[in-house]
Amino acid sequence: MNFEALKSFHGPCFVLDENGTILKLNEAALQFFPSQKKNIVGGKFAKILSQNSLLVFENSFKNSFKTNTSAEFEITVQPYDNTIYDVNIYISPFVNEANGKRNILLVGKDFTSEKKKESEFLRFYSVAQNTVNPLQITDLNGNMIYVNPAFERASGYNKEELIGQNPNIFGSKKHSREYWETMWKTISSGKVWLGEVENKKKGGEAFHTRLLVSPIIDETKKLVGYFGIHHDLTDKKMLEKQLIHTQKMESIGTLAAGVAHEVGNPLASISALVQIVQRETDDSFIKEKLELVKKQITRISKIIRDLVDFSRPSDYELKSTDINDNLREAIEIVKVGKKTKDITFISSMDESLPSVPLIADQVQQVFVNILINAVDAIAEKKEKYKPDEDSFIKISTSIKDATIKVVFEDNGIGIPEQSLTKVFEPFFTTKKEGKGTGLGLWVSYGIIKSSHGEIKVESSYKKGTTFIINFPLNLIL
Repeated sequence: MNFEALKSFHGPCFVLDENGTILKLNEAALQFFPSQKKNIVGGKFAKILSQNSLLVFENSFKNSFKTNTSAEFEITVQPYDNTIYDVNIYISPFVNEANGKRNILLVGKDFTSEKKKESEFLRFYSVAQNTVNPLQITDLNGNMIYVNPAFERASGYNKEELIGQNPNIFGSKKHSREYWETMWKTISSGKVWLGEVENKKKGGEAFHTRLLVSPIIDETKKLVGYFGIHHDLTDKKMLEKQLIHTQKMESIGTLAAGVAHEVGNPLASISALVQIVQRETDDSFIKEKLELVKKQITRISKIIRDLVDFSRPSDYELKSTDINDNLREAIEIVKVGKKTKDITFISSMDESLPSVPLIADQVQQVFVNILINAVDAIAEKKEKYKPDEDSFIKISTSIKDATIKVVFEDNGIGIPEQSLTKVFEPFFTTKKEGKGTGLGLWVSYGIIKSSHGEIKVESSYKKGTTFIINFPLNLIL
């Protein structure tokens, strides 16, 4: 074999004798001896190997000599300056034509940089797979080529459904074309884009995230794709909506107090004048009509008083509460609405119910929420399907097995079966956009649970809905 042909070879090459002594080496092999340019020939090749590579090398070397066969394996070279090289080597025995002895040709390929990149990739992959933040990688056309498990959980899709797809499959259409054009213009120019987005899960629910999209640049400075990381803003948005809802309720309370003052005083004057006229006249017809006026004044006064009481901030104090009275007040509040004029309210209350310690205004809020939902469901059914159907809302209370049961039944539009498990989730609503916050039943669920009760729903689409609330009697004072 002519070793001269390998002197200019780009990879390290050695000729070793049967004891592993270096007989020859080329220029590329000198990289393993940075501080030793002389006396390399005659030294042991094994001296530049790391401890964990010695046994692999010796076994493969001996076996190659013994069986006169070639071998290929990986070793770690650690020269005297402690620089570590990952090397793939190929050894092959041959007969030296000059002296007739058997030697071994060792040819190596340094793949240290490749292994470093592989190690970095594995570290990134491990982090990406286990992070709680949804991650996605797309090609230059925006089609997804990687999503992590957190992204699957957040979107509701599995990886097989997402790979190759454009992220617009879960677009909510809440953002303008200009919004996305700005994003594409930014990332296509090699810059990072950051913005808040609202997407839709596979099941149709909204999920809010802060999205950072970064260009992926290769070694040649060429743009090869995009990396997106999402930060979940669901809790933040939920708190924002709760705050807005609370502020609205505070505004209603302020407005109600103002109405009570501005309307209450004139009503009191009108009521006094009616009573004076009643006393001064002997005309039975006038007295009859004035009595009707007086009743309507009383009704208006009660409505204003109920509105003020309902809007007043809760004191969160447990009080002995008559559920029947609480229900009657809730019904009167809801009946004021114009949608209820064609709805029959049917009450069947067990007057033997004992009082229970509850936060009365919060429980009344639950009753009002359920009744308003029933009214809206009836209105929707009339609008879509049966405008002439007799509408009703049945409210009943009863006591059985140490439990007070409150039942609300309506013959409204009902809830689709696939939505029944979601009705108590925050922001879930079957109403049209802008018609509901999706917080009413979620808040109601929390109030009932905090009262150690339970709330259930049964529904049949296009037929009606029944809400059942149970309060345990062991709460009795």
